[in-house]
Amino acid sequence: MTETRPDFIVVEGPIGVGKTTLARRLARSFGSELLLEGADENPFLERFYKKPREAALPTQLFFLFQRARQMQELRQTDMFRPVRVSDFLIEKDRLFAELTLEDDEFDLYEQVYNNMTMDAPQPDLVIYLQAPVEVLLNRISKRGHDYERNISAAYLQRLNDSYTRFFHQYTDAPLLIVNAADLDFVNSSQDYEMLLERAKAVRSGRHFFNPQPFNL
Repeated sequence: MTETRPDFIVVEGPIGVGKTTLARRLARSFGSELLLEGADENPFLERFYKKPREAALPTQLFFLFQRARQMQELRQTDMFRPVRVSDFLIEKDRLFAELTLEDDEFDLYEQVYNNMTMDAPQPDLVIYLQAPVEVLLNRISKRGHDYERNISAAYLQRLNDSYTRFFHQYTDAPLLIVNAADLDFVNSSQDYEMLLERAKAVRSGRHFFNPQPFNL
């Protein structure tokens, strides 16, 4: 990490929490390369949300191949270029696989995963956004993606729980855990600037950002 900023920032969190929005703003602030997961490119995703059991494995494998390719491209670029910002951590792919696949499918998936992610670069900072299920559902509804209209509260709760367990044990990079329930990175410059300054200050270890809403 440099004196004022990390070189590779990852924003993570469950569906609808605002990670892509924040990643875009961080990339603009740093004038950096932006690496986004391409959920819209996955031809199995809408089918998965309609019939999870039938489409879980191809959905997950598509994402794994996509993310591994993106990480490999990132690793091959000039590491002396400005900051890079991503809205996904490669390890999240395994988290989703554990949540959606049957045991025999997961065994197959894990063999592929272990051979494709060994050279993924480690981030200098991970920003983990948290929010309760009702907030996630509201944000998903507002953005209006067709393939997300069948996402259930039960699925989001399981996903939230999986993220909590994952980051409780995460030690591979400095971690900033953010309560994003009352933060608006689209319309509030104050919310964003507070988080930006907090992120710049993280050098190592685990940190928490839990701003309280103002009561008028």
